[in-house]
Amino acid sequence: MTDSAPLLAVQAPDAQFDPYAQRVEASPVRFLYALNPLAKLAAPLPAMIVLIFVRDAATPAAFLVLAYAVLLVGAQFTRVLAGVLLLALPLGAMAIGFGFSLWTDASQVDDTPVFWQIGGWTLYQGALAIGFATGLRLAAIVALTLIAGLSTTGPDLVRASVQHLRVPYRIGYTALAAFRFVPRFGHELDVIRQAHRVRGSHGGRGPFTAVARWFGYVVPLMAGAIRHAERVALAMDSRAFGAYPDRTERHLVPYRVRDTVFIVLFWAASAAVLWFFFPWGLG
Repeated sequence: MTDSAPLLAVQAPDAQFDPYAQRVEASPVRFLYALNPLAKLAAPLPAMIVLIFVRDAATPAAFLVLAYAVLLVGAQFTRVLAGVLLLALPLGAMAIGFGFSLWTDASQVDDTPVFWQIGGWTLYQGALAIGFATGLRLAAIVALTLIAGLSTTGPDLVRASVQHLRVPYRIGYTALAAFRFVPRFGHELDVIRQAHRVRGSHGGRGPFTAVARWFGYVVPLMAGAIRHAERVALAMDSRAFGAYPDRTERHLVPYRVRDTVFIVLFWAASAAVLWFFFPWGLG
């Protein structure tokens, strides 16, 4: 390679540390942060696909335990992780399970014992079993997605997709710029609220005052969004975004042997769960 030719991301031999990238300070035991984002997506993907088709409760419960074990060992234990694993997922599974049990056709489960009866309406134990099996299935799928979701940043996922999956950087970094609009909107909204509070605009209480206050946020928020979009477009144009088929990467996300080991071990654990429970009665 000559000096005039740029070094492509896929040709760089070693990963370089990006001081501006978001990183989680965790002990070496929290192994999820050291894995490639694509590995954390590929490992639970077969199990998530299988869970769409199973109808028993034991198989999603086993995958839920597996996902909990990986998250509790491999991810930093934060308030977000504790809230999701200990509150959001259990409560969501119970709510979905009870809701689906109410929607289950009673004629299909009327041969099971009665769990609850009010007048002419009857809730059978079979309906509860179907509903909570559905809730467990959805909770297991969400828990498996959290393996990558709670230990991966958006920029690293985009970089890994561009470098290893050959996703065009025009698509990857455009999507990343769009995702970064969300925290920008939050910041702009906070500034607008503080400005309105200083000026005493839309003070008072009540639902009509709240609606008027939110309508007062819309116009300045849209104006700030348009200004931010123009700045992003000018920054992309000044860096010749889209002028070449590839671009030099400052921060690389390498794919190592540890990533393959994690995928193989997770696939083996998933196969063991399916072999043990046989959700389709193949045994």
